[in-house]
Amino acid sequence: MDCKKTSVWGNIRQKAKPLFSNLKSRRGGSGKLEVKNKRTLDQRMSVSVPDMRRVPGHSASEPFGDTLTVPDNEGHADWTSLEWVNNPTPEDGGLSYRRPGPLGAAPRDVVSMLTGEIPSVEISQDRKQHKNDVDVTEIHKSQDSSGLEMGDSQGIPQKSSYLLTVNLKEGRNLVVRDRCGTSDPYVKFKIDGKTFYKSKVVYKNLNPTWNESFSYPVQDLEKRLLVKVYDRDLTTDDFMGASSIALSTLELNRTYEMQLQLDDPNSLEDDMGVVIVDICLSVRDRESKSSTDSKWTPKRKRSFKAGTPTQRGLQPDALRKRQLWSAVVRVTLVEAQDLSVDGQGDVYVLFRLGNQKFKSKNLCKQHNPQWREKFEFNHFPDGPDVLEVEVWGKEGRKYKESLGTCEVDLSQVPVNQQQLYTHSLVPSAGKVVFLVTMVPCSGVSITDLWAPPLNDPNQREHLMSRYCLKNSFKNVQDVGFLQAKIIKATDLSAADLNGKSDPFCVIELGNDRLQTHTIYKTLNPEWNTVFTLPIKDIHDALEVSVFDEDGDKPPDFLGKAALPLLSVQNGVQTTYMLKKDDLVRPSKGMITLELDVFFNPVRASIRTFKPKEAKFMEDNPKFSKKVLQRNVYRVRKITRAIIHSLQYIKSCFQWQSTQRSIMAFSIFLFTVWHWELFMLPLFLLLLIAWNYFQVASGKVSYNHDLDHMDLGDDEEDDEKESERRGLMEKIHMIQEIVVTVQSLLEEIACFGERIKNTFNWSVPFLSSLACLVLFVATVIAYFIPLRYIVLIWGIHKFTKKLRNPYTIDNNEVLDFLRRVPSDVQKVQYSEARATGTQSPLRKKKCAP
Repeated sequence: MDCKKTSVWGNIRQKAKPLFSNLKSRRGGSGKLEVKNKRTLDQRMSVSVPDMRRVPGHSASEPFGDTLTVPDNEGHADWTSLEWVNNPTPEDGGLSYRRPGPLGAAPRDVVSMLTGEIPSVEISQDRKQHKNDVDVTEIHKSQDSSGLEMGDSQGIPQKSSYLLTVNLKEGRNLVVRDRCGTSDPYVKFKIDGKTFYKSKVVYKNLNPTWNESFSYPVQDLEKRLLVKVYDRDLTTDDFMGASSIALSTLELNRTYEMQLQLDDPNSLEDDMGVVIVDICLSVRDRESKSSTDSKWTPKRKRSFKAGTPTQRGLQPDALRKRQLWSAVVRVTLVEAQDLSVDGQGDVYVLFRLGNQKFKSKNLCKQHNPQWREKFEFNHFPDGPDVLEVEVWGKEGRKYKESLGTCEVDLSQVPVNQQQLYTHSLVPSAGKVVFLVTMVPCSGVSITDLWAPPLNDPNQREHLMSRYCLKNSFKNVQDVGFLQAKIIKATDLSAADLNGKSDPFCVIELGNDRLQTHTIYKTLNPEWNTVFTLPIKDIHDALEVSVFDEDGDKPPDFLGKAALPLLSVQNGVQTTYMLKKDDLVRPSKGMITLELDVFFNPVRASIRTFKPKEAKFMEDNPKFSKKVLQRNVYRVRKITRAIIHSLQYIKSCFQWQSTQRSIMAFSIFLFTVWHWELFMLPLFLLLLIAWNYFQVASGKVSYNHDLDHMDLGDDEEDDEKESERRGLMEKIHMIQEIVVTVQSLLEEIACFGERIKNTFNWSVPFLSSLACLVLFVATVIAYFIPLRYIVLIWGIHKFTKKLRNPYTIDNNEVLDFLRRVPSDVQKVQYSEARATGTQSPLRKKKCAP
């Protein structure tokens, strides 16, 4: 028994001897233990792997230069004394482990395979203790962040992420999708069915040049990159072909120039053209991952681009410079000359400067249409300098054609000088006449909250003198100045799965838009950003919208507030409740702002009587049942108000109230007998004053008309309505609305056509009768003063009920027009005529 105990104790001492010897050799002068993590390796690790202590062809004093040295003379491996060394050979990925000293060595991959985990390493000998304290799990994280995994001999990560960089260059020989023989191509890039980038639209070009670069993070190389080309249309975009790229075939850190052949199985074209792109696939490490995510931003569906800050909480200079415009381009469309137009329809002009587009009003097709309209573009320092002008002809809802284009190089336009352009249209005949003026713009800025412009006393004093009354006529177009402090938002809606949002704020004043940076992963962002803008119209409303940045998807809407400039209290920090996109229903969250508005009342009054600024051209509005129902309600309300007023006047003629009729008759006699021209504006002035006293006394509220106005969101209301109503009820409701609109449009059309047919002798008898009545009216008006004519008419109307209590009221003019047939009735009443191709036998069979 004692021998057995001795044998056991001897074995334990022999096995523990290397451990104690190591601890003894590694104690410092202070006696503290320097090595904390120890890993041991048995002498015989596997029968299928040679003994690493005895590598054939190498002695114990010759370690491999590109291997990992592991065992000591006791058969144990000290993983804490290893260090990274550069390996120029590519066999093991360019990196290896080496332990200083004449020990045996073994390949790195063999040790990793045998142990199943990654050893802790040291970076330098003097930092050995710090590195030894690092846990093995931290080493795993560091290896994963560098994009390398020990089990891959090629150095390509197995469970890491990649960065796909694409440079969209151009397209060649694309297919025609427009009737004018060209197309308006743009490109969509998709992975796994999701669009992560959309290029700009190149109008009227079959060989477009984009030159757009972007990056996108990729996790799975087994997916394919799908490239689709579309033709931009006002209604539905036409497909122009697609191509795909297998990401698994791309080598890392190598740029490929590819000519992607477009194809469409449903198309009859054999050659649909090519798209030329440069593609590079690289590894994303942990350090570059966050910066890549913040810098990469796809195009948005909205007309603004989301902010992409490079550092949380800071406003990057690139974002600021991209938003600030330096000049305003004022374009006055005068007319077109010698257009080659045929048939009926409309003609209009489309102006385009980068992403800004304006569309003129529609005029009837004629050779020399005149518009007399004005548009204003914002010119950015790094933006395009080519103003594109295109004349369009349109017939019906779908058919349209380009009548010609021309361009203006804005870099050649002198500053503050109006230039007249009479450009010939290409390729069609005709000319377009317009004026262009380049006006420098100042006052647009984006600053931090601790340095707003108005905090400078000199700047504030300058603004006060700039918009004082004595300087009202120095610069009439400079109406005012706005400073908006976007401070913070609280209690926003959570748009992400983690219960947070990545909010940024956008302010819009007319066509001017500025945007803050993005604050990530918060529901209570603090932007502390100050915007300054020139005011073009004091009657505009400042719209403040909050969005959630959503990576490769369009931003999510979080809330909105609209603040009329005339209702702003200067220098007062105010918190506003956010609303839905319709600005009626409340949304979750509040936003804190501080606004300062300076304007000149004289200039603002002059601007009030000039045309309102045209809005940028947007996509055609879609049909909405809710909007249609709302518009019908508005028309009905106005119609009822008019009918109510007419019935009130009619009640005075009908003597329903004797006191009211006597007062009305007396006022009528006095007004007509003493009538002067100044009485008309005086009457309107008294009416406005009467309504003011009604509102001031609280008897009438100017908001009472909005009590029953339904402006709810169509989609959300439709979802709620579908729960309450069946399909047939909704169909009947839509039919009722459509029938009402149909009847209203028919009445308006018939009224106009009957007036036209009265003058074009469609019915000779009615036209002759109208001539006779107009001749008699002319003679009476010539010999009898207007005062007596109105008196006779009024006395007749007031005494008609007294003379004949059972008389029927009527309007002679409307009764006459109802006898005149409309165009539809003219076709219905016309005699049917046989066509030229109809045979006599066919005519005989068709005869009644």
